[in-house]
Amino acid sequence: MSYLGIDIGTSCVKGVIIDDQQRCLAIDSISLTVSRPHPLWSEQNPEDWWHAVQQIMASIQKNHAKELAAVTAIGLTGQMHGAVCLDKIHSVLRPAILWNDGRSFAECDILNRHPANFKKINGNIVMPGFTAPKLLWIKRNEPHIFEKISKVLLPKDYIRFRLSKEFASDLSDSSGTSWLNVSKRNWSEELLSATNLTVGHMPKLFEGNEVTGELSRDLAQRWGMKHPVLIVGGGGDNAAGAISIGVIDPEHAMLSIGTSGVYFIATDSYMPSPEGNFHTFCHCVPKKWHQMGVILSAASCLSWWSSQMNIPEGELIREVEQSVNEQQIPIFLPYLSGERTPHNNPFAQGIFFGLTHSSHRAELTRSVLEGVAFAMADCQQTLGKTALAVKQISIIGGGAKSPYWGQMLATILNKPLIYHDESVLGPAFGAARLAIMGQHRMAVDQVAKSPRIISTLTPQRDQQDYYLKRLEIYRKIYQQNKSLFGKV
Repeated sequence: MSYLGIDIGTSCVKGVIIDDQQRCLAIDSISLTVSRPHPLWSEQNPEDWWHAVQQIMASIQKNHAKELAAVTAIGLTGQMHGAVCLDKIHSVLRPAILWNDGRSFAECDILNRHPANFKKINGNIVMPGFTAPKLLWIKRNEPHIFEKISKVLLPKDYIRFRLSKEFASDLSDSSGTSWLNVSKRNWSEELLSATNLTVGHMPKLFEGNEVTGELSRDLAQRWGMKHPVLIVGGGGDNAAGAISIGVIDPEHAMLSIGTSGVYFIATDSYMPSPEGNFHTFCHCVPKKWHQMGVILSAASCLSWWSSQMNIPEGELIREVEQSVNEQQIPIFLPYLSGERTPHNNPFAQGIFFGLTHSSHRAELTRSVLEGVAFAMADCQQTLGKTALAVKQISIIGGGAKSPYWGQMLATILNKPLIYHDESVLGPAFGAARLAIMGQHRMAVDQVAKSPRIISTLTPQRDQQDYYLKRLEIYRKIYQQNKSLFGKV
C-alpha cells in the first residue's frame, strides 16, 4: 500500500507518495502565483489549485504509475483561512481571499465587539487573515456575491470537494475560520450568525485522521488507481507540518520558515489566550490542541529580495557567508504583508533601517535573514510560558534548507534547532501520515514519530549579546514608526 499527501500551498501545490514504512516514493510540485489587485488584497483562483493538482497527478502517473496505483488513502492539507465561496450549483463565485489578505480590518473590529463574544467561544481575537471577517467584508462590499453563497470552504476542502464531491473539513483548519468553538470542537451557530451564515453553509467536521469520503470513481480510473481510495480529514498546513515531524507533545516545537513563519507548540489541553495575539487552535489529531505565533512574511522576504536583485536565493546566502561586515548591517522589518504576531497590524510595512553609502548587497541580505529571525523571536516571547517549556525545535519549510539561517535562528531563539531528513516535505508528508492513520485506524504516536535527525544546531553563546542588542533596536523601530505605516 501507499499513501498520497496533497498540500495546497500559497506558492505551490505539492504531492508526495509514501509507503507503509513512510519512505518517500514520489514527489512533485506546481508553482502558483498570487494576485494583489489592490493594497492589502491577496487572492488566488481556486481553479488554479485544481489545475495544479491535476498536473501533479498526471506527472506522478507518468513517472511513478506503480506507486500511484498502490495508493489506498489520501490526506489533504493547505494554506489556512482562505475563503472559497460556492453557489447552489457549486460554482466558485469569486477569487479566494487568502490568509495574508488584510482588507477586512474594519470587519474585525465589528466582530471583536459583537455580543456573540468571539474571544470566549473561539478562543482567539478575530484577525484580518481569518475567514469570518472576509465573509463579512463580502457581505458589506459585494452583497450580490454574498446572497448567492451556498457553501464556504477552505482551500484544501475545495480540492476535497473536487476529488470526492463531499463537503468536509478538519478541526485544525476550521479553527482558523473564527466560527469554531475550539474547546468543544464543533461549529458555533452563534458565531456563524454574527456573519449572517448558518451551519448549513459549512462543511461537516472531522478529526484529521478520520475518513471523510472516497476519491470519485472517474478520477481513480483516470489516474490508474484502484477503487475505493479513502480521503481523510487532513489538516491546516501548520498542523500537518507538525505531524510530519512528530510535534504532538508540549516539549517539542516546530518552526516553519515558508511563505509565512510559524512557531508551533502542541498542547494536551485547551489553553486560550485571546489577548496574546497568538492562536489557540485544535490540532489535527483527537484530544490535542496547539498554540502558534505567526508572521506573514518569512522565506517570502528572501524570495522578494532575490527577485529584486535578480540573483538566486542560495547565491545570496553564500555571498553573506563569505563576506559580511557586522558593523554595517542595517536592520530589516519583514512586514511585507502586514503582521499578525505580535502586532496584529495589517498596515505594518517593511523597513530597511541604517542604510549608508557603505551598505552592500551582502549586508542587506544578512539584514533580511536577521529580520525574519527577530520576528520569530517576537513570536516566542508572545507565546510566553508555553514556549518556555519547549526543549527543542524542529524546522521545516524553505528556510530549513539554509544551515546558515538555521544557526542564526537557533542563537536568537536560544533553543536547539533540529533538522530531519523529511523536513523539506513538511505538510504534504504530514497529510500522508494522516492518511495512514485513517486507513488503518492507527494511534497517532505510532505513526507521527520524529523522523531521523540529520543535524542539530545549538545556540552560539558568543553571538547572543550581539543579537539581543539588535533585537531591542528592531522592536523600537516598529514602535517608533507604526503611526506612519500606510501613509506611503
